[in-house]
Amino acid sequence: MNIFEAVILGAVQGITEFLPVSSSGHLVLLQRLFRITEPMLLFDTMLHAGTLAAVFAALRKDIWRLAQRPVQPLTGFLILATVPAVMVALLFKPHIEAAFGSGGYLRFAFPLTSLMLFISGILAKRVRRTKNEDTMTLLDALIMGLFQAAALIPGISRSGAALSAGLMRNLDRSFAARFSFLMSVPVILGALVLQLPEGLGGGFSAVRAGPLIAGTVTAALTGFLSVTFMLRLVQKYDLWPFALYTALLGAFLWINQH
Repeated sequence: MNIFEAVILGAVQGITEFLPVSSSGHLVLLQRLFRITEPMLLFDTMLHAGTLAAVFAALRKDIWRLAQRPVQPLTGFLILATVPAVMVALLFKPHIEAAFGSGGYLRFAFPLTSLMLFISGILAKRVRRTKNEDTMTLLDALIMGLFQAAALIPGISRSGAALSAGLMRNLDRSFAARFSFLMSVPVILGALVLQLPEGLGGGFSAVRAGPLIAGTVTAALTGFLSVTFMLRLVQKYDLWPFALYTALLGAFLWINQH
């Protein structure tokens, strides 16, 4: 992999990690398009480190408030929302890795993302009263966590699944978006803890330092822009353009498959 390919992959990771279109699905597609066959674990891990930095920068006020007072309801909601993803990742790790390797699930997963976004948009319009941080319940957090766990399959958007669940549970649009992005922090941290030792075990021979740094920095910068964009967009607009995009992408993969 060269620096140009690394920058493209980093930009795609940073942008699509927070847009409801599935970063993992797009990375799998691009790796196949670029015909990258070298081990990608370390590179993928560092791209996630870049997007984690983007979340910390964009939601620094929320994260600082949690750091100052960790014992609060919002912390409990985040912990509960993280449990399903952790359990699924530990129980089905070989199957998840196989899904990333083959890309065969993408033609099913992208339309599923589209369906979630479409349904959540319809339900959100029917809500007269919305919940915020003070009125959110443990059940709301758990359901958002279950949706996030489903997004371990490439092609199902993590942010899209969590945000859709929040809207289905009548959460305020702005808070649902912020909470879904905060949910990514423990998930990405957990992935880094699990993957980084294994990725470093292969050294820097598979992914040279130049492309590694270029991809990570690009993912961080584009990720920050993506988070900021989504926080503003979701307050005023529906997510149907993203639903249409993932539906068309899924349809293309079905046609291309045959």
